[in-house]
Amino acid sequence: MSRFRSLLQASVNATKKAFTWNIEEWVPPPEKYIFKFHSKEDLKKWHLYSDSEYGGLSSASLEIPDGGKGSDGTGIFSGNLSVDLSEGSKLNISRSGFCGMRSKKFDGFIDLDGYDAIAMRLRGDGRCYISTIYTENWVNSPGQTEDNSWQAFVFAPKDRWYTAKIPLARYLPTWRGNVIDVEMEMNPGRVLGMSLSVNAEGGAVGAKSGAGDFRVEIDWIKALRMP
Repeated sequence: MSRFRSLLQASVNATKKAFTWNIEEWVPPPEKYIFKFHSKEDLKKWHLYSDSEYGGLSSASLEIPDGGKGSDGTGIFSGNLSVDLSEGSKLNISRSGFCGMRSKKFDGFIDLDGYDAIAMRLRGDGRCYISTIYTENWVNSPGQTEDNSWQAFVFAPKDRWYTAKIPLARYLPTWRGNVIDVEMEMNPGRVLGMSLSVNAEGGAVGAKSGAGDFRVEIDWIKALRMP
């Protein structure tokens, strides 16, 4: 009988061990890098856009200054926001005064299943920036080629490093910068890319706004599992 009990206990322990091992495989690590901004090669994964494509006068750059920390440096997204239009512009845009940086297209998806938040390590200028997540188009009308976009504000305190943590639930569905007033749910397993942008108007109460220069340093973007 004692031998039978020993064999039974050994079988139970082995089952527990196997079950624990399988659970650990299913759960993603507490955090994972999505993008880093430590080298010029990292910055090549992004492209810039602004209202200048539509007749505006805003401008932007993304760089790691020469003579800085080299491969240990951080990306600097900076430029000037203008609410004016270029003289003689024939394009009719509803608003100007915006710049952004968006990750370039790549094969496959960024899988954020199992994660609850996006984290960014920033040092800014007191402005409020817009974090955008692009997912595979499964919500928009058939025939539309635009990705679904989900946006949330992120504040960049002036002259000090800050880790902003934005729950995925705080990202709202948008279309061309306007919030869509419908009940929708993001598919975090089918992320196609991300962007960070800034507008001359809008943002959090108390944040810097208006036309003029902007500047934010970006160290990294991560996905987090919150407690």
